Amino acid sequence: MVLRREPTARQMRLATELRRLRDAAGLSATEAAARLGVGRVQLSHIESALTGVSERRLRHLASHYACTDEEFIEALVKMATERTRGWWEEYRDLLPASFLDLAELEHHSRFQHNLAILYAPGLLQTEAYARAVYATRIPELTEEELELRVRHRMARRAILEGPSPIRLDAVIHEAAFRIMVGTRATARGQLTHLLEVSEAEHIGVRVVPFDMEGFSWASSSMTYVGGSVTRLDTVIRDGPTGALHIDAEDQLATYRARFRQVSARALDPEQSHEFIRRLAKEL
Repeated sequence: MVLRREPTARQMRLATELRRLRDAAGLSATEAAARLGVGRVQLSHIESALTGVSERRLRHLASHYACTDEEFIEALVKMATERTRGWWEEYRDLLPASFLDLAELEHHSRFQHNLAILYAPGLLQTEAYARAVYATRIPELTEEELELRVRHRMARRAILEGPSPIRLDAVIHEAAFRIMVGTRATARGQLTHLLEVSEAEHIGVRVVPFDMEGFSWASSSMTYVGGSVTRLDTVIRDGPTGALHIDAEDQLATYRARFRQVSARALDPEQSHEFIRRLAKEL
């Protein structure tokens, strides 16, 4: 059997969930492999996402692990058996794998919560704004690399369009509006774009002004992506070496609480709209 060289984040998440189910059942890898009728090495490959798992074997594992959450099992089956090649595949070997993983994660999401501190959320950026953001990256990107990244970011917005868009709620700190990204025209165009998209029923934009009390404890950006079921939610945090995916339930609960609390303190939609409109006029 040919092993995968670079499993995707989605494949890794499936493997992680199967390993968590085994741990919760109190079974060793050797015991689980014996019950499944495979070798210990083969189970290790499945739990490392180096090989896939069939629907029959996945359901067999879930039964031995005493998992009774049918909705969760069905979600795992879909992850294991779906063979759809998404639009992001055209960027394979052209962009870092993390770009493709993010697009795939968003494609299968139910909603997204953004807490943005320094930049407008990626899904709500204009083309000019995104280009200005990428143009400041170090090491400097070539023109081709920059254009690929901008095109990929614009393509990600498809999940907010069409007949079945996902729900997106963004809480944006005033700093993200005050930091001049690109030219004044670029910054003004970004603010105008936020005003326009926030008119849609499925997009919420809330502002956190500098003078809001009690915000310092949550003063770092995050993206909370709702999976097909709650147990498959993911938080994405930008780190010095790239994006960090967080999926442990206790940590997810913390980030859910963090977003709820920040949202509760942010300006309401009408106040936020007026705040952004006023800033746009100042530019």
